This record gives sequence, C-alpha cells and structure tokens, in this order.
Amino acid sequence: MNYQFEFGWLFEYYPQIVKGIAITVELIAVGAVAGISLGIFCAWVRALGPSWLKPIVAAYVELIRNTPFLIQLFFIFFGLPSLGLQLDELQAANIAMIVNLGAYSCEIIRAGIQATPRGQFEAGASLAMTRFETFRHVVLVPSLQRIWPALSSQVVIVMLGSAVVSQIAAEDLTFAANFIQSRTFRAFEAYMVSTIVYLALAILLRQALAAVGGLIFPRRAAR
Repeated sequence: MNYQFEFGWLFEYYPQIVKGIAITVELIAVGAVAGISLGIFCAWVRALGPSWLKPIVAAYVELIRNTPFLIQLFFIFFGLPSLGLQLDELQAANIAMIVNLGAYSCEIIRAGIQATPRGQFEAGASLAMTRFETFRHVVLVPSLQRIWPALSSQVVIVMLGSAVVSQIAAEDLTFAANFIQSRTFRAFEAYMVSTIVYLALAILLRQALAAVGGLIFPRRAAR
C-alpha cells in the first residue's frame, strides 16, 4: 500500500496553525519573563535570604522539580477551581509554566550565585550595602552571566514542554495539530508540520536568548 502525502489542507487550516503558533509564543514569552523573575527571587532566598523563608522556597522547588509538569497543569486547571479559584485555559497554562520554570531556574541561578567569590560579598559589605543590595548590584549580573547558556536551554525545554497545555484545551500549536488531524485524518502530515514549526521556534528562541545575553553581558559577547 502506497501512502500518498497530501498537504493541501495547509491552505484551509492555516488560521488555526497561525493562532496556535501565536499562543505558543505568548505562553513562552510570559512564562520566560515571569518564570525567570520568580527564579531570581527564589535563588536569592535560598542563597542569601531570611532563614524563615528558606524552607518554604526549598519545599516549592523540590515539589515542582519532582512532579510531572502535566500533573502540575491539571492541579492548577482542575484542582484550584475546587477551592473557588476559576481560571481559563490560558491563565492556567501561563501559571503552570511560570511556576515550573521558576523552580528550575531557581536552582540554575543559585549555582551561579554560589560560584561568586566571597570577596564580592565582602566588598558590598564594606560599602555598607545590605545583603539584598549586595545581591542586586554586585552578585546578580555576574551570576546570570555564568549560567545564561544553561538558563537559556531550560527556557527552550519549557517551551517544548508547553505542548501538553493542549490537554486542557489551550489552543496552542499542538491543539491545532490535533484539531487538523481529527478533521483531515492526515496525522502524519499534521504532526510533521507541527514538529517542523516547534523545531523552528526552538532555534529562533535560542538565538533570541543568545542575543539578549549579548545585550545584557556585552563583555561576554566581546570575548
């Protein structure tokens, strides 16, 4: 039996594909900015923050890093409404991605902080800076510079993991592929197109993060 490839449906269903790409890009944009911000805060707490807050952040990090992202997504979308917190599909997907990336980026950033020479902390203290001021003005940027490639890779991984948000009917790229194959019965072509688009998005995202790193850390780019 010879299988005949057919991609004519692309012209009919391109609005769904474009919408899916736009939602996927929106999810990673919000997730990356808010997730990394949350990771920076949690890394500060674990490395230099108040002792009473450290167990709370540690519990959050361990909980998220040792449970599946899909379960976290289901808990937010299906579980929180039981407590009276109603969320639509995109809100739940955004929160899940922020919480997930925040936990993973926390440990990556904390590794950069722990690699900071003690002399930099002492220099901040000699200038009468508080621990938070020392972290913000002396420690943070060099720490991010050290771990930027690893952090960028984690952002890409979370972007690829966003494919599971289609399980709660968030209309991302995977949702579009599922919708198209259910109408055309062309599963091979539908998922081939979505695979190529995800590959392109991952490459573009990695390049964009490298460009951002070059702007934030110009000396690193010069080297």
